[in-house]
Amino acid sequence: MADFTMPSLGADMDEGTLVEWLVGPGDTVTKGDVVAVVETAKSTIEVECFDSGTISALLVEPGTTVPVGTPMALIDSGAEPPAPAPARADAQQQPTVAARDLPAAPARTTAPAGDTVSTPLVRQLAEQKGIDLSSVHGSGKGGRITRSDVERTPPERPRRVKASPLARRLARSSGVDLSALRGTGRGGTIRADDVRAATAGPPSRTVESREPARPRPAPATAGPPHPARAAIAALMSRANRDIPHYYLSTTIDLAVAMAWMRDRNASRPVADRLVPAALLLKSVALAARQVPELNGYWKDEAFVAAPTVRLGVAVSLRGGGLVAPALADADTMPLPELMATLKGLVSRARSGRLRASETADPTLTVTNLGDQGVEAVFGVVYPPQVALVGLGRVIERPVAVDGMLTVHPTVTATLAADHRASDGTTGARLLTAVDRLLQRPEEL
Repeated sequence: MADFTMPSLGADMDEGTLVEWLVGPGDTVTKGDVVAVVETAKSTIEVECFDSGTISALLVEPGTTVPVGTPMALIDSGAEPPAPAPARADAQQQPTVAARDLPAAPARTTAPAGDTVSTPLVRQLAEQKGIDLSSVHGSGKGGRITRSDVERTPPERPRRVKASPLARRLARSSGVDLSALRGTGRGGTIRADDVRAATAGPPSRTVESREPARPRPAPATAGPPHPARAAIAALMSRANRDIPHYYLSTTIDLAVAMAWMRDRNASRPVADRLVPAALLLKSVALAARQVPELNGYWKDEAFVAAPTVRLGVAVSLRGGGLVAPALADADTMPLPELMATLKGLVSRARSGRLRASETADPTLTVTNLGDQGVEAVFGVVYPPQVALVGLGRVIERPVAVDGMLTVHPTVTATLAADHRASDGTTGARLLTAVDRLLQRPEEL
């Protein structure tokens, strides 16, 4: 019997809140299956299991906050097959044990009323078709509603307000009536930002005004920070206090890399064309492999080199704050695959659907603010990592080539690093490696 525990989804995570179970007692799971959705101070994350077997019991109810490492479910891996036989043979001799055990299982494993959906896909499909799942008869195991059940059900007029799951949770916690809001999402769907705007600005909720008044900026009021902002503040304060930073920067000529990218894109469909960010990320990943002294963690007053490159990518969230999910094995990933993976990662991060494996243990983080018009960014190292690479906007600058002045696309790359783990010479090697790789883009 294996425990499924609350995972650690970042260096700054001490506890998490179970949002929902995606499995129930009796369901068969395999290693890597998404079994639960957990909310941290920064985002909502889909959590995979690390064992294969049958869900024996759910120990934590949705909405419960528990510390990292707390058992949340039991998974029967089938390693103890003889156990059921003695129980059956001794049934007459041990009636009190059976009577004592039976009530405990339903108390832990009974799902909330009406929760007969087996996957989030079914919920999403039902919302898109405007179907009330309480009126659908499930043909799956234990009466669970399957995708085919929803597809066979004729669409109804939606009786519920269309809103994202996060928007519904925020509305419940802040007492906002969703029916009074106007959704800005696709098809009028109410998004989390709509709910936050309703709680922040009273003018939009005034009913007695006879004509729509021009919204005025709400006066600044002191109040508790958003949980994501509070978590970032605590971690960055600790990083600035405990990590002796040093900073380096260099300007990289991208003329060769951009010309090579244009040639490659000429024969590609528009949706599959490469962008400069993909070349920059791949060059940083390869440089991290070449300079392993900056690819790893500071633990127990010593540097521990990581065996692989898990490139953390800082992603800003629409509601504020940021997360840094990891691109696993970014140094060995072909450029088209890296770009497709990056798109999916950013999309899941901003929709609150990251997986636990995507948030675990980045070895080096990259922050790219070029799309915001920033020319250079000097970041703060994310502990226990020992380095962070910053990338700015690709801009054209005058450069001297063979004694002649010309204009080339360039980018400013910066490095923030932990002086306990390395010195400026090591950091310079990393930035030099990035520059060298971008002058030979065919090797990326």
